[in-house]
Amino acid sequence: MNIPFLDLNRTHRPLREALLKQFAEHFDKNDFILGKAVEEFEKEFATYCGTAYGIGVANGLQALELILKAMNIGPQDEVITVANTFHATPAAIYAVGARPILVDTKEDFTIDTSLIESVITPKTKAIMPVHLYGQVCDMDEIMNIAKRHNLYVIEDACQSHGSMYKNKRAGNLGHAAAFSFYPGKNLGAFGDGGFITTNDANLMNKIKMIRNYGQSKKYCHDILGVNSRLDTLQATVLRLKLPHLDYWNSQRKNIAERYCAALKDVVQVPMISKDRDHIYHLFVIRTDKREELMHYLKEKGIDSGLHYPVPIHLQKAFEYLGYSKGAFPKSELYADTILSIPIFPGMTDAEADYVINHIKSFFAGSSI
Repeated sequence: MNIPFLDLNRTHRPLREALLKQFAEHFDKNDFILGKAVEEFEKEFATYCGTAYGIGVANGLQALELILKAMNIGPQDEVITVANTFHATPAAIYAVGARPILVDTKEDFTIDTSLIESVITPKTKAIMPVHLYGQVCDMDEIMNIAKRHNLYVIEDACQSHGSMYKNKRAGNLGHAAAFSFYPGKNLGAFGDGGFITTNDANLMNKIKMIRNYGQSKKYCHDILGVNSRLDTLQATVLRLKLPHLDYWNSQRKNIAERYCAALKDVVQVPMISKDRDHIYHLFVIRTDKREELMHYLKEKGIDSGLHYPVPIHLQKAFEYLGYSKGAFPKSELYADTILSIPIFPGMTDAEADYVINHIKSFFAGSSI
């Protein structure tokens, strides 16, 4: 048996005819930029997240960047985020001229809120928690800290489409949130795409202007902006997929429960913190024998991944921040021991059991 890390065909094939029909309609309409489908999807995904407003943009990185720009965060400012995340999180902070200030993670892979206040300075303007792998951070504590210090909170929800925290969805927990619709995400487009949610009307209006060359109306550029618009065709794909998201997430959870029950005695399975509803964009285990296990699984036809093998402070691109090895011990430990194993909608119990059995076989020192 061969188990891919992700099989998008299992979600795309059932939607094939509906997608082709929609594409044919756009072919006739020629409404490729900020067409009606974008406006409709903005309403639908904002409603799904529970927010008043939604803005479609080009990708998740620019979603974070545009939020920072709209909040007037730039040179000489600092934004606090976590050391174990994807490059896009600190890259967005760098892109506006601000400085990423890093803190370590907790065992659930989310930002350690007990460390945030120790790095707040007069230059700090925002906290950017990352809902990594599909689990929301401790947002009550983060919002309390932000309120005490008059800071913005920007959710990096790029891996958390549908995640819940105390019965509220990711994207409706801070002052604004960024999502990515990269094809492999729980809600993915057929290319790049991003989204911003907020309940702040002024912020929404400013972001909408920034994403479209700073225009208040055509050819009237009130502010300096960029070109960062969600394509109409991508919005159409996302509109068709959105009604299936909760079901697809439930399939991921079922596989995750199967993994956790079977593997908890041989590897460190994901830790689910109180009041969270994990949607398992990734199922990440930890083991000191990560490299050996990864190669063993590959031999058995099982794909796996590393998310992420080098923490931000040890990336060459961020050497200028001045952090050294040992600065964030948990992030460094996890980078050396994490392994993402297959999980995706449409994955069968037999496939999950094949993965389980081979992981158990590896640790038992036998072969099946």
